Amino acid sequence: MPFRASFLPLALLLIIVPGSRLSADDPKAAEFFEQKIRPVLVEHCLKCHSAEAEKNNKLKGNLFLDTAEGVQKGGESGPSVVAKKPAESLLLQTMRYEGDVKMPPKGKLPDAVLADFEKWIKLGAPDPRTGSSAPRKQVGMSVEDGRKFWAYLPPKAVPGDIDSLIRAKLDEKGLKPAKPADRETLIRRLYYDLIGLPPTPEEVAAFAKDTSPDAVEKLVDKLLASPRFGERWGRHWLDVARYAESVTLRGIILDDAWRYRDYVIDSFNQDVPFDRFVREQIAGDLLPAADWKDRRRQTTATAFLALGNTNLEEQDKKQLRMDVVDEQLDVITKGFLGQTVTCARCHDHKFDPIPTKDYYALAGVLRNVKALENANVSMVVDVALPVDPADEPAIRKTEAAIASLQARIKAEKGKTPTAKAGGGVILAKDVPGIVVDDAAAKKVGDWTASTHSNFYIDAGYVHDANTGKGEKTLTFQPDALPPGKYEVRLAYSPGTTRADNVPVTVMSADGEKVVTVDMKKNPTVEARFVSLGEYRFEKGGVGYVIVSNEDTKGHVTADAVVFLPLEKADTTGTGAKVETVKATTGGETLKAMEAELKRLQASGPKRPRVVSVVEEKQIEDTKVHIRGNVHNLGEPAPRGVLQVATVGPAPTFPKGQSGRRELAEWIASRDNPLTARVIVNRTWQWLLGTGIVRSTDNFGTTGERPSHPELLDHLATRFVADGWSMKKLIRQIVLSRTYQQASTGTTEGADPDNRLFGRANRRRLEAEAIRDTILTVSGQLTLDVGGPTYPATLAADYGYKGMSTRRSVYLPMFRNALPELLEVFDLADPSTVTGTRNVSTVAPQALFLMNSPFAHDQAKHAAEKLLAEKLADDETRLARAYRLTLGREPTAGERAVALKYLQSRSAPKETWANLFQALFASADFRYVN
Repeated sequence: MPFRASFLPLALLLIIVPGSRLSADDPKAAEFFEQKIRPVLVEHCLKCHSAEAEKNNKLKGNLFLDTAEGVQKGGESGPSVVAKKPAESLLLQTMRYEGDVKMPPKGKLPDAVLADFEKWIKLGAPDPRTGSSAPRKQVGMSVEDGRKFWAYLPPKAVPGDIDSLIRAKLDEKGLKPAKPADRETLIRRLYYDLIGLPPTPEEVAAFAKDTSPDAVEKLVDKLLASPRFGERWGRHWLDVARYAESVTLRGIILDDAWRYRDYVIDSFNQDVPFDRFVREQIAGDLLPAADWKDRRRQTTATAFLALGNTNLEEQDKKQLRMDVVDEQLDVITKGFLGQTVTCARCHDHKFDPIPTKDYYALAGVLRNVKALENANVSMVVDVALPVDPADEPAIRKTEAAIASLQARIKAEKGKTPTAKAGGGVILAKDVPGIVVDDAAAKKVGDWTASTHSNFYIDAGYVHDANTGKGEKTLTFQPDALPPGKYEVRLAYSPGTTRADNVPVTVMSADGEKVVTVDMKKNPTVEARFVSLGEYRFEKGGVGYVIVSNEDTKGHVTADAVVFLPLEKADTTGTGAKVETVKATTGGETLKAMEAELKRLQASGPKRPRVVSVVEEKQIEDTKVHIRGNVHNLGEPAPRGVLQVATVGPAPTFPKGQSGRRELAEWIASRDNPLTARVIVNRTWQWLLGTGIVRSTDNFGTTGERPSHPELLDHLATRFVADGWSMKKLIRQIVLSRTYQQASTGTTEGADPDNRLFGRANRRRLEAEAIRDTILTVSGQLTLDVGGPTYPATLAADYGYKGMSTRRSVYLPMFRNALPELLEVFDLADPSTVTGTRNVSTVAPQALFLMNSPFAHDQAKHAAEKLLAEKLADDETRLARAYRLTLGREPTAGERAVALKYLQSRSAPKETWANLFQALFASADFRYVN
């Protein structure tokens, strides 16, 4: 049986404390308001609910939504928003059209907008406004003043090294650094920080015995050279890049997004210079390439721009285009520059020296980038990747065969009236197969005849008038159906007012089957039919199709049912029916061609593709969108970059190109005051637990100031001088005394938050390391690298549950189906830039480790693996279990409790499994000192 509370003293399982959550005071919460809430209020609400509306005698309900105070106070009906309680907030109720009052009156807002308001209220309805929300002059820092702010000043080379600069700050406070960490602690820290996996007991023992002066250097170099390094550090960058393989809407899969993940991992393993890494992700497809391999990796890199969680159902395509641009700007400017530029979409930035015109100068660059193919539900752009020239002939041969088949299929379909564009009115005798028209159907209830669509078979079609639900049916039964196998098709008239859940019953020799038809959607077969499936019918047997309007909402329509033979039919039916069956010969040929096309597309050599972006055909500047409204344009905003962060001449943007390459060059320039500082700070935070600037994604005026500005500049200038090498930067940091010190010392009381880095920070393992370590201990971890990790046939991400034992970085990152263990332990939100993950300690974490099938199974495998080793006794096994799981020997108290427990049980495998599960759930397992 699974381990339970009787063994708690050994496990020291979890201390439950309140988890950290995004609060209304968090800068990210205010930013969420500025990006998602304020623009909607301005566009849809303030005409009737603002001081300006009151001035013009247009105020409604005495409700003011142009200030935070007005939102809290509410109007005649009471408070409009109840913080953290969406269900009790009148504003959201009226926006959802749930009561008598429905706002805005011109039409309900999209579900995505309503979801944003619900999230905002759950956050506590953060609202930084103090006055009118109308556009106003810059109230934050001007560009001129901004050039004096620390983040926008070019970094200066500072003499010294990490330890001397850290020690100087400690000396100022009269503090001393902690002692060096012991060897067991240091090797465990290095392994997790550099490759994300634990050292083996043998590796710990060897390192502890190695007294050579370069022992640490040799270990660091070994870990940096490991392919596991890229998997660990690539995951860090994927947090920043908001990497995911699907979008929330409809669970749409982003095909081949995994190629970007592999590109990132490979870039870290190959130590691609970070300035090149920047250029490739913004404009890799536009950069010169040495060969086809170089071109492929660079094109794959630009998938970075296409991974956003976009509302593909947005019908205002101008709005959708700018929403995509805004999302791309957010990941570029936060990820590379540590700037909250998107706060300036609707107005000059409230705090930072970023005017709205700068926002649209940058937006103009990305607006020339095509990321979507617009449709009712828009789709992402996928780009063909270059291949080895040796493979090109086979791929072209397959592509030619596919093109030829598609042309022949199109021509074959063109022989029948149903295949013609627009189709119009056709006769039943011209439709291949055995046709039962709606006029011949047996009707129950009152059905209305119609010819409104001008697209039907014979005299028209019928609909249920959206009345008498559950009282109306149509039965389509052929007079004499020759025995054999048939594809059954239903012709209907689609439309937005139709029902999307029409039950259609097919009775055949195989029995009764109910198929649900969505009549809102266009028919998929020749624009007229939907296939109900393939069925077998017997001579003299029952065969019919019933269309019902039971439990439907919207109009139910029906035009005809066709029985299309799939094999040679018995010709004992009537002459007319034999003649109709013969007319399907072309259809059978068509079906064979379609089958061959499907086979070629599935099994033939393919040209690899990746979700990415391409240049727009028409290159142009954009205009300022007043209040962020795409339909209210102001003055032109020529393409450009942030004025405040530009040192020397601003880049010029060519007329015939988007300007992405110039933008990438500006960001990756050694003269840019932000780029090197931001990535150096991220690296410090990933290694030491907190950044020199703690607000890793915000170097603006609302972010935190650096605790050690000289150290930050020292690291940034040396990073650039070292060729933007991430491995050299990491090596420099981990070989410092500051990194290698113990997590306890004399500075706790004087510096409780450890802002001076007088000791190491004790850190909880990230979710991936927890899972990967469990799999390592159990012996189940597989180290396969790269490639897709979900079925190619997967149509949507909803409910997906993988069983992979690969490293966590390779698990499918589906926004609607995140891996449970990773989500429980604070996986980064794959829809936002995340430089610093949330670290919570909450009850579901303990429950997961004690009760999940994953934890149970891996504990059993760990027990089996341990018992298979030739060890002398339980005490030796216990020491081995601790070294494998926690990287140390058990204490005397732990040993006594554990041995007593082991001796009290008669089932060794189950007992050891319980012990391993207790160790997995212990605090020492989850934390690194």
